[in-house]
Amino acid sequence: MNEQSREIPAEHRSGEPVGTKLLRIAEKAREDRGLKFVNLYYLMKEELLGECFERLKGNKAAGIDEVTKEEYGAELEANLKRLTERLQGMSYRPEAVRRVYIPKPGSGKLRPLGIPCLEDKLVGMALGRIVEAIYEGDFVESSYGFRPGRSCHDALSALSHAVEDGRTNYIVEADIKKYFDSVDHDWMMRMLEERIEDKRVLRLVKRFLKAGVMEDGQRKESEEGTPQGSSLSPILANVYLHYVLDLWFERVYRKSCKGRAKQIRFADDFVACFEKEEDATRYREALEERLKKFGLELEPTKTKVLEFGPKAEGNARRRGEKPETFEFLGFTHYCSRGRDGERYRMKRVTSGKKNRAKLVEFKEWIKRERNQPLQWIMEMVAAKLRGHYGYYGVSDNSRGVVRYTRGVQRVLYKWLNRRSQRRSYTWEEFLEMLDRFKLPQPRIRVNLHGYRLRRSI
Repeated sequence: MNEQSREIPAEHRSGEPVGTKLLRIAEKAREDRGLKFVNLYYLMKEELLGECFERLKGNKAAGIDEVTKEEYGAELEANLKRLTERLQGMSYRPEAVRRVYIPKPGSGKLRPLGIPCLEDKLVGMALGRIVEAIYEGDFVESSYGFRPGRSCHDALSALSHAVEDGRTNYIVEADIKKYFDSVDHDWMMRMLEERIEDKRVLRLVKRFLKAGVMEDGQRKESEEGTPQGSSLSPILANVYLHYVLDLWFERVYRKSCKGRAKQIRFADDFVACFEKEEDATRYREALEERLKKFGLELEPTKTKVLEFGPKAEGNARRRGEKPETFEFLGFTHYCSRGRDGERYRMKRVTSGKKNRAKLVEFKEWIKRERNQPLQWIMEMVAAKLRGHYGYYGVSDNSRGVVRYTRGVQRVLYKWLNRRSQRRSYTWEEFLEMLDRFKLPQPRIRVNLHGYRLRRSI
């Protein structure tokens, strides 16, 4: 019996919890990068599905089956048993995802939102946990999106270190056009087959890819893209770019560079740092060809090569210009100096586009909810501010979080004064009311240079 089929069945026979089995699979995957797993499908049973059920949020919209978490949970044991029987008999097929369109904050456009059926959410999450256990150890260090123990702040911190060490002179800012809608299914399956030989797991993944969407009562087939709204989608998207982009950069492109090169990716949002201009310009061209091979395309209006870093700042000043800026993870990054005015610093501020979109989103919310009890409204405002500071309250972005806070105050003042035909507050009275409810103050919560801060601006 070969190594692939010798290791996993022993775990199948043991009485270990499913979480332990997943950890053992992850350990084997890390130890042997060439190991292909042939016996995984036995995990798709009540225990794993039950854990996934507990992780589901109860207030989510229902799919085309109109089943909510509360309804499904009323007879959870029986429902999971029937679902397991269908899975093990391979009669289970994901339903089409219900597609709705919601306003895109900051623009007049609508963006599609996929809402799977509840059982499809469970199975997709369970399947995603299995795939993640295998591939998490394979992913490169510079990949941060949709990975346990990693965050946008980790990616931003890594970017700060890469730029501020003095060896970054050029940045390539790149954007993949409609990435999640463009993943090629055949390539996706070939990539999964690099590590998974369990035919039932692969068949189930393919069924999710082909499940389609339901829109205006019409079912549309999915010829490309990852499953909309599914917990399976992020890990599949990561696997795809792992092979398309990350391994190519680390094993092929970076080794051809004449200077230092580093790529930092969070999901489909990524930038590359270069010491030499020729490496940066060549990367832009090579990247386009590499993506094209796998059915992906760069968005030309959001992709550029720019001079950036300590030398770039000096060169721009000598020309009487300001250094260029670039966008990454909702922030505009720009060249600056430390407090002593001597040491180079890359700083960041909430991008104008993101700030406007967040304020439009807040305006739509308060416009809709302004007639709720004031106590409830202010508790929700406080929660929204804490969430905003938790993400955007990073090193050097005092200006950005203060700008957002003041924008929220202006919008709140306007719409609270529309709760009745008479004006509810003068500006002074409004500020007194804010003080009474003790809204959280703008805070820097994350120091991107290594530790977390908790202080008022």
